[in-house]
Amino acid sequence: MTKVLVFDYRNMLILEVDYVVEFAMLRFDIAPVCSNAYRFQAAMSFSIAAIYLLTPYKWVAILLAVGGFLRGFVSPHKCLSYKLFSALTQKFGMTKMQNAGSKMFADKIACIAGLAMTITWLMGSDVGAIPATAILIFAFIDLVTGFCAACWAYGAYYKMKQA
Repeated sequence: MTKVLVFDYRNMLILEVDYVVEFAMLRFDIAPVCSNAYRFQAAMSFSIAAIYLLTPYKWVAILLAVGGFLRGFVSPHKCLSYKLFSALTQKFGMTKMQNAGSKMFADKIACIAGLAMTITWLMGSDVGAIPATAILIFAFIDLVTGFCAACWAYGAYYKMKQA
């Protein structure tokens, strides 16, 4: 166990907590994210995948790759669309905060899928339809039910790793 300082941004406190290094699933270095704002992100991902699959505008995959990179590898709080969606959910009183780790993992997958879609489009291949279809299906499920398959896989991996 390791002692870690955590900044509680709501109460403006610095807390000292025990942190198990081997079980680094939760991200205490990044402020929690709003899961309802991420449902709006799912709507964006669904729209991008639908445009990619159903129109000749394949360049939209770049948006998925860049957004996924920014939210997944940098911080969700640096992404303009997340800031907008978070502000909207806060304004309507729909805020539901959760740890950022699983959502960042989902964004890393979206980044990889967006990169695959972009690269295959630039190469003139139709293989990009495979990750686009996966994004379309899983983003729709997340949008409608709130179930994030990548978040579930993230949690399941760490539960199996711990056992």
